[in-house]
Amino acid sequence: MLRRYTFWLSAAVIFMLLTAAFHAISLFVKLEPANETERQLIELVTTYRMDAGAGFHPSFGNLMTALSSCFSFLCLLGGLTLGYLMIKHTEPNIMKGMIGINVIIFGAIFVVMTVFTFLPPIVCTGLIFLNLLAAYIVVPKIESTL
Repeated sequence: MLRRYTFWLSAAVIFMLLTAAFHAISLFVKLEPANETERQLIELVTTYRMDAGAGFHPSFGNLMTALSSCFSFLCLLGGLTLGYLMIKHTEPNIMKGMIGINVIIFGAIFVVMTVFTFLPPIVCTGLIFLNLLAAYIVVPKIESTL
């Protein structure tokens, strides 16, 4: 079972979809300040609007919401794409390429999360990356007949 790439790929897809769901839920949670400094910070993040040029005046909260939703959509895209290819029984040569692309992208995301965020996203992206890497390593090689 551990030598079949579909096991590792299925685990990666499940972790991608769970991460997308968990992260999307976090978009609807209101931050509650624990002290006066946090209250001021949250107020500034949500109300201060900088001039971004061309008539755009986003708050830092708007920018964080956009980035957070993009992470959820990226996990959803990766999970649905790989899941669809697995359901269609795509040949291993194509799957190896698709998994390789995802290894590179989610590996980079894992590094960024490790440097700039906190434990839950680090763990989630780490699990995705490790399962994708394991799937990539055990994908069987099939020689082309061309």
